[in-house]
Parts: sequence; C-alpha cells; structure tokens
Amino acid sequence: MCGIFGYWDRARKAMPGDALLAMAQKLVHRGPDDQGIWQQPQRGVAIGNRRLSIIDIGGGHQPFVSDDGQVAVVQNGEIFNHVELADELRAQGVVMRTHSDTEVILRLYEREGIACLRRLNGMFAIAIDDAREDAMYLARDRIGVKPLYVADDGQRAVFASEIKALLPWTSARQGLDGVDLQAIDHYLTFNYIPAPWTIWRGLRHVMPGTWMKFTRTGVQTQRWWSLAAQQERDYAFDEWAQEFMGILDDATRIRLRADVPFGAFLSGGVDSSTIVGLMARHVAQPVKTFCIGFADPRYDESAFAALAAQRFGCQHTSEIAQLNMLERWPHVLYHLDQPHGDASFMPTLRVSELAARHVKVVLTGDGGDELFAGYDKYESFFARPDAQALDAASFQRAYFDSISLFQPAAKQALYQPGIAAQLQGIDSFDAAAKPWFDEAAHFDRLNQALYLDMQLLLSGNNLVKPDRMGMAVSIEARTPFLDWRMMELAFRSRGSTKIHEGDKKHWYKRAAAPLIGQDLAYRKKQMFTVPVGDWFRGESYPWLAQTLQSSELLARLFRPEVINTMLASHLDGTANHTRELRALVALALWAQTIGP
Repeated sequence: MCGIFGYWDRARKAMPGDALLAMAQKLVHRGPDDQGIWQQPQRGVAIGNRRLSIIDIGGGHQPFVSDDGQVAVVQNGEIFNHVELADELRAQGVVMRTHSDTEVILRLYEREGIACLRRLNGMFAIAIDDAREDAMYLARDRIGVKPLYVADDGQRAVFASEIKALLPWTSARQGLDGVDLQAIDHYLTFNYIPAPWTIWRGLRHVMPGTWMKFTRTGVQTQRWWSLAAQQERDYAFDEWAQEFMGILDDATRIRLRADVPFGAFLSGGVDSSTIVGLMARHVAQPVKTFCIGFADPRYDESAFAALAAQRFGCQHTSEIAQLNMLERWPHVLYHLDQPHGDASFMPTLRVSELAARHVKVVLTGDGGDELFAGYDKYESFFARPDAQALDAASFQRAYFDSISLFQPAAKQALYQPGIAAQLQGIDSFDAAAKPWFDEAAHFDRLNQALYLDMQLLLSGNNLVKPDRMGMAVSIEARTPFLDWRMMELAFRSRGSTKIHEGDKKHWYKRAAAPLIGQDLAYRKKQMFTVPVGDWFRGESYPWLAQTLQSSELLARLFRPEVINTMLASHLDGTANHTRELRALVALALWAQTIGP
C-alpha cells in the first residue's frame, strides 16, 4: 500500500524538485516507510512513490526501472498473484531481482505492454513512464479499490493518490469559483461524489477498470475490464456453492501474502466471519481480529464478533468506543479530501486505529453486500408489487429514486436562485446512473440494481472507507470478495440466488453456514454506524445548527430558510432529516477543514 504522484508535461517543462517533494509529503501517511522519485526533467516527466512496506521489505523500493532505463513503474496497492506471475516469468527466462510485486508489473509490461493489466489479480493504481513510446500511462484496478486523481490542463497532467497532494500544482482554483457545482449536485443525490467528478473543477478521478495514456498531443482513455461482460447462467446450488467457496478461499489465501503482521476486521456479520473462517484455514498462528463495540446495544456487534473469534480460535482485540464521535469528523474529512455524508467513516477510523497498534494489514468483508444483495434496501425495493412489472426505463428511474438522497425538485428548492439557474437541467440520473444501467440491461432486475451500486456506491463511498481510514493510520485493507473471479461469479449468478422469499444473500449464506455456523450465517444484519440522527435531536443539536448556519459555503449555495426548516422539523420530530442534515454538515465541515 502506498501513495503515488507525478506529472507529464507535453511541452517538456520540468516541475521544480521541491514541488515533487511537497506532493510526496502530503502522502506520508499512505507510505511512511520509504520514498522514491523517478524524474526526467528533459522530457518533462516524473513519477514518485511513498511506500508502506508490506511485501519484500528490503527489495521493494519504488520506482522500479527497466534495465535499459526506458521504463519506470510505481504502484499503490498489491498484486496478490505476483508469486505465480513471477514463477511464470522466470520460466520464460526473465531475471527477477526481487520478490516485489511491483517488479512483476514492470517485467510483464516490458513483455506485454499495457495489456498486462488483465493478468493482475489485485488492488492497484499504477503509473508507468515509457520513454520508448514517449508516453505515460495511469491505470486503476477493476472496481476502484485504490484511488487515483488527475488534473490535466492541456499542457501538464498532474496525478496523485489523494487530492490534497494535487491542489497546489493544478489549475483548480480554491474558493467557491473552483468548486464543481455539478459535483455538488451529484453529492446531494448520492451522499458522495461519484467518479469521475470531484469537488474541484478540472480535477478528475480516473475511472475503475480504465487506463489513460498521456502523449505529447493529448490523452487516450480505454476501459480494460467490464463486469458487464458477464452473462447470467443457471446453476445447481451444489455446483455454485463449490465454485463460490473455492474462489473465496483462494482469494483469501493469496491476500495473506505479506512480510508484516496481518489480521482482520471482525464484526460477527456473515461477510467478516466468513473471511476470518477462511483465514484460519491457512495460517498456523491464531488470526488477529479487531472489533469496536458501543455501550448502546442498538449499534453494538461485539458479542457476535466474540462468538466468531471463539469459533475460529482468534487472538481477538475488542474495545468499547465512545459513541459520540462527532469531534472526529473534521479529521475524517481531511483524509477523505471531499465531503461524504456517511457517518460510518468515523467508527471505521476508530477500528483502524485499534488494528494499527498490532498489524500493518487487515482483511475485510467489503463488497459482499453489493455482490450478493445484503442490504435491506434490496429486499424492500424488490418486495414492491411493481418492481418487476415496470418497463425498463421506469424500473431504472424508480430504483434510482429509491437510493437518492435529495430528489431533483428538493435540490432546486434548496439552492440559492443563481445556483439553481446554473444547475437547471442537470440530472444525476442521466449523467451518473443511466450509462451503468444501460451496460447492465442484459442482467435481471436485481443484478441491474447491484451493478449500479457496484459502480457508484461501492467505488464512490464504501471502498473509500477502508482505504482512506486505513491509510490515515498507515494500515492496508484487503478485500477478498472483490477478487475479480468472485465479482464475475456474482454477476453470472441470477438474482434469485441472492434474494429468495425475503432471504438476502440466499445461496451465499447456505454455502457459508457449514463454515461459520447457522447463528452467524442467519443473524439479522446490523449496519456499522452511529446514531447521528439521535444526536442531532439531542446533545449535538446546538453544534449542528451552529455548523450549518455559520458556513459561508452553505450560505452561498443554499437558501438558509430551507435549511432552518429542516433543522426545526428534525428537532421537533415531525420529520426525520438525518441523512439530509448529515450530508449538509459534512459539506460545511469539509469547507472548514480543507475546502474553499
């Protein structure tokens, strides 16, 4: 796990060396162990890395450079099948000088070019300077586990793993004039800003499963992997269960490759319990597991985590955390770089801090809900009588509306008149959702909904959580469910295998029950969050009102009387505006912490 950064100047103008060092300094938390920069000022190019040393501690220094000095590579992430790929390369006569997975990327690229990305099983953001082509490549993993941002003004492209490393060296202006109003509009729809938009105009997120090639004359973008290439098929349960458990077991096994201590986040839910159960098969020592609990039983899963830990003989560390974590929100937003209205980032940071005292790598259960329909929203939506009867366009809009935070009319009513006029005609559905729905049209209705959430919710919010909160304390989070083989199996599986008579993760739980036990497999799902809405009606209401009413950014974007009406109706209980107020206060805190 690392942070990467660099630039490509089409006019061959070099950035000053102190600029590169400043970019590196902004990413130290992502890579506290080492730093490396490959710079060719005469060509106007540099790529750099801040390293969190996980694999080949002594030999994994980046950048990796070809023997002839023509190709240089840096990466953020891990290539989990690097052992098999290195063995294959050696059998072909390639000399491997280290055991680093980044050297494997370099040697594969030398032989196969950018097409080598398809051979990588991992989570990664990669930069490759190729002097032979006089070009620079940026590439992102299949589903966007690892972040990668770029600002390209037509002459110079600057990139980094986090936005904070880019802002001083781009044309994106800070202040309200630099805020992307369309991104704000999407934020109010989704509760996060979906890629490729960012909060800043002119600064974009590289799309998952995509590479970009920067040349002297422009930039070429190509999608190198698409989950929509799968075709649903019929399975017998026993065949499916064998394939499912086989893939997940191997995905877990190869994610245990590390030269540092590792463990797992364990909530006692079906996803984390299954991963820990599979880990226990492959390690000689007890698996180190980490959990935080709360005094409020509505939000406390620690008893289930303890049950799972006991079942698998884990070395379990659990702490009861202070429930009200609002004072941590600005720190969270600093590491996110953008507003996110999801309150669960705060407890995720807390459990990451706990784990970081003991390990440098954790495995997590992220992705299981989006792949196999684990959220209550899927059951409630598809229980509607019209969910299957609607025509395709009506279904898409109905599901989109069901997951939207603010509906279009509510956004227009919230905006100041001048902002509303600028955003008139902008539709988050058309811009951010419909293209994904169109790709997934051959799937059944449930898989279409899951596909949309894989592309938007998962990459835009739920994977940001373990990456940024883990990296904030310099630990790496690995996600076995997002092995490409598991993702493709999930979308070969019909929706009826995922929800059946109200049973979410239907076949998944049947397949995992022999490993984790009936109690853990079929316990009611409990969201990993905190009761922000209750705090907003009680002890934290004065703070909430002051934060919203004193925000210069909110005052310039939104009508204060609309916000005040929401505050009053939430306080007196006539309405529940928890999610809307949460999103607005995250935007206000972002502006206070790192924004305009």
